[in-house]
Amino acid sequence: MEKALPRPVAGTPFRLTGTRGFPTRRTLLGLIPAIACFLGIWYGFAFGQGIKFWEAYTTNRLSPQAAAAVSRCAHLHDKPGPPPNFSKRTQSDRYVPGTKPVLLKNAKIWSGEKNGTEVLYADVLLDKGIIKGIGRTSLKLVKGLKEEYEVIDARNAWVTPGIVDLHSHLGTSPSPGLAGAEDDNSIHGITQPWLRAVDGLHTSDDAYELSIAGGVTSALVLPGSLNAIGGQGITIKLRKTAERSPTAMLLEAPYHLNTSFPKPDGPLRWRQMKHACGENPSSYYGNTRMDTVWAFRKAYDTARQIKLQQDAYCAKVEAGKFNEITDKPYPEDLQWEALVDVLRGRVKVQVHCYEAVDLDDIVRLSNEFQFSIAAFHHAHEAYLVPDVLKRAYGRPPAVAMFASLFKYKREAYRGSEFAPRILAEHGLSVVLKSDHPVTDSRYLLYQAQQAYLYGLPESLAIASVTSTPASIVGMDHRIGYVREGYDADLVIWDSHPLALGATPKQVFIDGIPQLKKAYVTHKPDVFQHTPDVPNYDKEAKAAVEYEGLPPLKPKAAKTGTVLFTNVRSIFIRTEDSVQESFTGQDTKLGVVIVKNGKVLCSGTQLACDVASLAGDAEIVDLKGGSIAPGLTTFGTALGLVEITQELSTQDGFVFDPLTQKVPSILGGDTALVRAVDGLQFGTRDALTAYHDGVTTAITAPVGAGFYAGLSTTFTTGVLNKLDDEAIVQDVNAVHVTIRHFGTGPSISTQVGTLRRLLLNPPQGQAGEYFQGIVDGRVTLVVNTDSADIIATLVLLKKEVESLKGNSISLTVAGGLEAHLVAKELGEAGVGVVQLPARPFPTTWERRRILPGHPLVEQNSVETLLKHNVTVGVGVEDEISQVRNTRFDIAWLALDAGGSISKAQAIALGSTNVDKLLGGKAKAAEEYDLVATEGGDLLDFSSKVKAVISLKRGLVDLL
Repeated sequence: MEKALPRPVAGTPFRLTGTRGFPTRRTLLGLIPAIACFLGIWYGFAFGQGIKFWEAYTTNRLSPQAAAAVSRCAHLHDKPGPPPNFSKRTQSDRYVPGTKPVLLKNAKIWSGEKNGTEVLYADVLLDKGIIKGIGRTSLKLVKGLKEEYEVIDARNAWVTPGIVDLHSHLGTSPSPGLAGAEDDNSIHGITQPWLRAVDGLHTSDDAYELSIAGGVTSALVLPGSLNAIGGQGITIKLRKTAERSPTAMLLEAPYHLNTSFPKPDGPLRWRQMKHACGENPSSYYGNTRMDTVWAFRKAYDTARQIKLQQDAYCAKVEAGKFNEITDKPYPEDLQWEALVDVLRGRVKVQVHCYEAVDLDDIVRLSNEFQFSIAAFHHAHEAYLVPDVLKRAYGRPPAVAMFASLFKYKREAYRGSEFAPRILAEHGLSVVLKSDHPVTDSRYLLYQAQQAYLYGLPESLAIASVTSTPASIVGMDHRIGYVREGYDADLVIWDSHPLALGATPKQVFIDGIPQLKKAYVTHKPDVFQHTPDVPNYDKEAKAAVEYEGLPPLKPKAAKTGTVLFTNVRSIFIRTEDSVQESFTGQDTKLGVVIVKNGKVLCSGTQLACDVASLAGDAEIVDLKGGSIAPGLTTFGTALGLVEITQELSTQDGFVFDPLTQKVPSILGGDTALVRAVDGLQFGTRDALTAYHDGVTTAITAPVGAGFYAGLSTTFTTGVLNKLDDEAIVQDVNAVHVTIRHFGTGPSISTQVGTLRRLLLNPPQGQAGEYFQGIVDGRVTLVVNTDSADIIATLVLLKKEVESLKGNSISLTVAGGLEAHLVAKELGEAGVGVVQLPARPFPTTWERRRILPGHPLVEQNSVETLLKHNVTVGVGVEDEISQVRNTRFDIAWLALDAGGSISKAQAIALGSTNVDKLLGGKAKAAEEYDLVATEGGDLLDFSSKVKAVISLKRGLVDLL
């Protein structure tokens, strides 16, 4: 029995300290309960939930240590979500004081309600960062407002929720790309759930403003995919804040960002976890898939053991066995706490995964360790194995995918444009995402448009970039819908959201308008309605039947004569341009008669004497369609590469004499390689392009430095180099590149080399072709973007022409800063093949792009054309996107608001490309023609039905 401490005598001072100022032994002993109480309260508030601790401590009369344990264990049962009264909030937590209320009148609203089918004609009031009301009378909505408000008349324009990007690397992989700012992937371990994307989020990314200009208001920023477990993602709003910090951009930041443990009070917030399987983590760490899945299982088993220890600890607490946990700390590990929370259902797991084998692996993993998967990302083969996804633990994951970006690596080779519609038909949630900057998130809506084109229903297509990703990220209580009480994140569009080229007229984030002035052009009324699209049922069925590799071989018409009926328009190609030769009316459409690939007659039925055919012709009804010149592509390695990331499917890189010794057997430093020698025919990308109206391709050798070589022109729809007219032109132009190559030679060295080659052509093959350039017989194509380098090239051209007395044919390929010297290019006769059609500041040399609508009045192509520069457009890097060339040029024409006709737009992707890249002029009838059903080549509603080829003497039916 302990001896009782003496009680102070009445009237005698109770001394806290001894005679020298130190606490007495009695004082120290007396403070022990108070200190223990304080530490217990502090522990309870710091590591448990404060309110629950206080209830346990005061109401249940538990010791501070026991109360803290009760509080911490009770916290384990909490689930993420908004506070119970969140829907009754009157002000957003992101509200910026001083923001004026906005009354948006006369809007046509896609609300996201009723499974995405509801469209309201109403007014919307934005105030205090939220949607305060949706109604039909503005007076009702503004009643009660005390401050001045702004009125915007939408004039029946379409309004949607802000676009939500479920897979982005905005800020962690900023633009322009500089080595010191790349914070996507860690190389320090295959499983690292403790890493956080927020710790590498840059606020100076040029892409924020650009993406907002495309209607993107929120994004899930994820770590990269080199790790099996790459770390934790974060959801951000894209608008700049006064604080200018990453933290200020976060939408409902997890409480764990500011403490190692759960915050005492308030609801739990969703966290995001990035996983990756398949080629990325396996190839980087030198593993097989077996190694990667074992790494997953080992990490999850570590987390499971900690969870089991926590559960055992809390079982004793809940049973009141506090004596059994005395002096035993709560079992946890800061490195693994996030993965433990995955097992507790408090983290959204986002999985980068492509193939059936990997999807099956992760589904089995989810069942083994009992955690739900929020979404599979990329998932190119998911549409082939929907039942596998349905076996995932908890609920079937969503699928976040690209609309038409496939075949860039083996995992993606079986991807299909019909995947979104097929997955939706199986009841799975579909999301379109950017993987920014892999694709520019500014054009995320364009991916939803393509998914709609190939069969995803309208309601689901719009939802795929709004309400569905909001739900998958766990934020559908505040974003993704136009609902009263939701964040004031809205986009006013200049056309129907699924119409090609739809552009924001205004973007609101937290009720704050983001566009100081929106430059848009008036679009025809047809663009205000749901676009008509072709029927692709047959193709979608074949995609599944042939497991992503349906037959693409064109089939020639059975008879030599083909009659195309119900033709609305005919465009013909001349030597230097495209012209519209026939325009039919609804009641008087035209016909085209073709025999052995030659157009015998075009125009009205009477003029072409259709009756004389007497049933000998095969009839193709174009249903108001069109016939136009086939398109030409340039800018990718189409024909030299089958799978971009598979070296065995490629021609390879040419030697560069500025950085390496060129073998003498090849000709030494003066050798010039010909692309025609490495061509592959029948590649799936080439045949797909052919099916979409791109009938010829110009391809240069693939170089990693200054030298490239001699380009060639080939037909995309043939299967063998020995086929008739497979090679259209053996040699087109000489190609060099002048750029910053990191460790390569300086810009001045590259320009100096080019100057010497032009002024003093060497002996050998290179000398012959560079002498041809000087003589004006051969075209020189320089791949570069910097306006400074382009200006230097203009001066070099003038220097050589002055000394040699001949005019040089010079073309700039790339040219994303060419608009800065447009006047000088026009005067010097230098043309530009812009790559890509819609510019993005990928590198420092591209940072001064002209971004086009809605940020500036003119895009770069318009600017160049107005200064008499011959312009072509092409596709850069992503070979699978060649098929979309017709939409690229159509978009440019739409933005120009009538200053670029349809004929001129077709020229941007055909005659101009040929001319700028050294194509030899031929008679108009020698060029391929493309027949489209339901509209012309530039219409979203059209479908390519045939290719008419005189040079091959046939009509291919597609």
